[in-house]
Amino acid sequence: MVTPALPPGRPEPVETVETVETVKAAARACTVCAPVLPLGPRPVLRGNPPARLLIVGQAPGTRVHASGIPWDDASGTRLRQWLALPPEVFYDEDRVAIVPMGLCYPGANPKGGDNPPRPECAPLWQAWMRAALPAVTLTLLIGQYAQGWWLGPARQPTMTATVAHWRDYGPAFFPLPHPSWRNTAWLKKNPWFEAEALPVLRQRVAEAVHSVMTS
Repeated sequence: MVTPALPPGRPEPVETVETVETVKAAARACTVCAPVLPLGPRPVLRGNPPARLLIVGQAPGTRVHASGIPWDDASGTRLRQWLALPPEVFYDEDRVAIVPMGLCYPGANPKGGDNPPRPECAPLWQAWMRAALPAVTLTLLIGQYAQGWWLGPARQPTMTATVAHWRDYGPAFFPLPHPSWRNTAWLKKNPWFEAEALPVLRQRVAEAVHSVMTS
């Protein structure tokens, strides 16, 4: 695993509620990418210190940009089905933290879909927010950008190969494809994902969420 260094000039985080609130407030006030964001900055992230499940996706879409609620779209519905988590648990910040690689909507790609997460974002916020979530035991890496950042050279040459090697990255990480409707064909071509990976994923997610409830 490659763990990025903290952004220069920032204090070493400490394991307190104030710290995570400070990080979230700073991230939500960020305007670094404002000149190149078509809808302007609206950083979307969640999480409190007790959370033991961290979800690292790509970047908000237009619907999430409008609502400010992560995974508030069809992709989120599929993701919650994959995880077997009802919305009230998925959106409980004491159980689940959500920190995408890009905190803001990056704009539409002329070739279809959205642009990649802004490259400025992850170096600013991933390590700092992760350090403020000391209880995390399982991190879900959704898509190639999250997998490349957190797995580094341990990542496989393709997203499909990385997800197929999900057993190699536990217990700390679990790589996933993006749950977008655009990946429905991918799911049909890779039936092992739903047959083999999802049952284990649901078990690990349940263990992480349940451990918060009983601790």
